[in-house]
Amino acid sequence: MPNEYCPECGTRLIMKPLENEGIVPYCPSCMQYRFPMYNVAVSMIVIRKDLKKILLIKQYGRDAYILVAGYVNRTEALEHAVRREVQEETGMHASEIRFNRTKFFEPSNTLMCNFTVFVEDDSQLNPNREIDSYQWFSFDEAKENIKPGSLAAEFLNAYLQEV
Repeated sequence: MPNEYCPECGTRLIMKPLENEGIVPYCPSCMQYRFPMYNVAVSMIVIRKDLKKILLIKQYGRDAYILVAGYVNRTEALEHAVRREVQEETGMHASEIRFNRTKFFEPSNTLMCNFTVFVEDDSQLNPNREIDSYQWFSFDEAKENIKPGSLAAEFLNAYLQEV
C-alpha cells in the first residue's frame, strides 16, 4: 500500500470499502478515508517565438537534454507553476502558455503535466544553478537531441506530431 500510515495521526491505515470508490485506505483513529497521495509537477516545451526553436537543458551533471520542469507547490495553480518555473530556471517570461497532456510517472510517484510555453526572445535568458547547460534547437534537432525513452521525449514527440 503506497500510503501505509495516516498523514494526520500516524495510525496504520486499513483497507475499507467506500461506496462508488471501491477499496480505499482508511484511518480507524481519525475515522477518515485517506486517498492515495502523489506529487504534481509541470514540464514545459519552451519555444522561442521569433525563431521557432525549442530550449532543451541538461541538469544535475547528467549528459542528456530534457525539458524545463519543476514541482507544483501546495495550493498553486498549474499555470502559475509553469510561469514560475520558467522564470526561476531560465530568467525568461512566458508570453503564452498552452496545456498539452498529462502522464503519471511511477518512479517518482508524480503526475506530470506538460505545457508549451512561448517566449518572445531570449534576451532575458539567465539560467539558474539547476541548469548545467542549455541549447536552442530547431524542432527536428530537438527531437533528435532529447533524452531517448524519457517522459520528456514522449511529451516533445507528441507535441511535434500535432504541429
